[in-house]
Amino acid sequence: MSSLIQEKLAVLPVQPGCYLMKDKHGTVIYVGKSKKLKNRVRSYFAGANDQKTQRLVQEIADFEYIVTSSEIEALILEMNLIKKYDPKYNVLLKDDKSYPYLKVTNERHPRLIVTRKVLKDKGKYFGPYPNVLAARETKKLLDRIYPLRKCNNPPGKHCLYYHLGQCLACADSPPTKEEYQTIVQDVVSFLNGGHLAIKKELKAKMEAASEDLNFERAMELRDQIQHIDAVMEQQKMTLKDQVNRDVFHYAYDKGWMCVQVFFIRQGKLIERDVSIFPFFDDAEETFTTFIGRFYLHHNHPKPKQVLVPAPINYELLSELLEIDVTIPYRGRKKDLIDLAGKNAEIALAEKFSLIERNEERTIKAVERLGEQLNIETPHRIEAFDNSNIQGTDPVSAMVVFIDGKAEKKEYRKYKVRGVKGPDDYETMREVIRRRYTRVLKENLPLPDLILVDGSKGQMSAAIEVLEDELGLDIPLCGLAKDDKHKTSELLYGEPPEPIQLDRKSQEFYLIQRIQDEVHRFAITFHRQLRGKSAFKSELDAIPGVGEKRRKLLLTHFKSIAEIKQASIETLKRLGIPEPTAQTILDHLNQEKDLS
Repeated sequence: MSSLIQEKLAVLPVQPGCYLMKDKHGTVIYVGKSKKLKNRVRSYFAGANDQKTQRLVQEIADFEYIVTSSEIEALILEMNLIKKYDPKYNVLLKDDKSYPYLKVTNERHPRLIVTRKVLKDKGKYFGPYPNVLAARETKKLLDRIYPLRKCNNPPGKHCLYYHLGQCLACADSPPTKEEYQTIVQDVVSFLNGGHLAIKKELKAKMEAASEDLNFERAMELRDQIQHIDAVMEQQKMTLKDQVNRDVFHYAYDKGWMCVQVFFIRQGKLIERDVSIFPFFDDAEETFTTFIGRFYLHHNHPKPKQVLVPAPINYELLSELLEIDVTIPYRGRKKDLIDLAGKNAEIALAEKFSLIERNEERTIKAVERLGEQLNIETPHRIEAFDNSNIQGTDPVSAMVVFIDGKAEKKEYRKYKVRGVKGPDDYETMREVIRRRYTRVLKENLPLPDLILVDGSKGQMSAAIEVLEDELGLDIPLCGLAKDDKHKTSELLYGEPPEPIQLDRKSQEFYLIQRIQDEVHRFAITFHRQLRGKSAFKSELDAIPGVGEKRRKLLLTHFKSIAEIKQASIETLKRLGIPEPTAQTILDHLNQEKDLS
């Protein structure tokens, strides 16, 4: 622990507030809250922590705190700070998943649609459906039963759904507003839990059609009844008062938490949601924050009531969400709470092995790699590879792995500008210079480890630029390959020496994944450029062939040779005028003769 942190810990106030943990670059990596800042923040640096929390603490180089006047202010501030800084250790609060809803639109001829956005537009929303398939199947069922508008066609201009009997708005004589509202009310009634009445009505119509010997219609109605049974089968658990509720419970172990949410709509359990994530604070406070973010930052519509287990601070949540939050102690509601908790325990147990295996492949592999190299844990690794064919179209590529996982949004491609011929060392110098000059200029995060695809020559070229030109001291390794182009060994040090990694270890598999990924990224970029230049060099010089015609030719023909062998009639069938077609063939064949 640094002297700076020790001094700050000594003067922490015993008041509610938020704290921001920072790494050596000054980046906020974790945001938390507490009723007593002094106790919570000091707990990170004293006493036994699990491995996951230890990793967080190892990265903390500094921290700040903001005192608030109440616990609810601290909770709101925490959520806002997480949204602002997007800290990498606040995994649970970065989940932006949104659930689909069924919506009856507020129009003259309303439509039934699936949407993930709940707006104040006077539309009627039903859900949520954590399982998007359930939402689509329910919509498909209602489309079959109720012919609401599916298109924007005027009356008389029939759409496909009209011919299927599923859209009356474009009929020659569309329903009146009153008739259409009757259909809308049936849809709303169905979604509000009235499917049993609808099913009874359809059964009566089916029997009537059968008596009239209209067996085709009777079969259609029978299929609709079967679809209702299939879609609504899941809605068996009920409460008699038909109040919309969300039921929350959680389980936690070894620094991981599972939260289960049961969605009760019109008294029926329609769906559930499962979230599993690591956490670093008190379990009850983490659970409270989860619920707050669930509604306020992920825009889930609030039900009439939320049920939570004891001893959660339901009064704090009720004040935050401005709805009824209750802890049930007996009866059917308590049974639902217990069931959600049991499901959370089962889900956490089932997925623990997968979580641990993923950790073993990523963050633990990174930690052990740092130990093998005798450096700090390389949380951010940047890897480079060059690609060219005898010096033509030279390119380079960089991939980024953070905590053992590919961060594809930070990948970069480089067209090599100042190198002529197949000079891999000069290419490496140019790309390393361009990358880290920009990093310094724009104050971007520096990597903890750099990997270059190659051995001593490539390493020497990269180190020369980093240390002599840019004054950077960043650990750098070379990735050597065997004669089968597979990762052979990791080189490190001055002079570079092989690092003895167990070929079956996760750290070896990690550098293998990184090398394969940067090679894939580089070679894909090179092929793209090579393909473009191979075609453009000849086609671009032809009068009358612009961007659109060039794309047309390259899409239809596999090569320039095929275009040369094509007839004028073939080119004309592609929409190319005869004079231009003749010019293309004359130009390409002239090029061939000159060669």
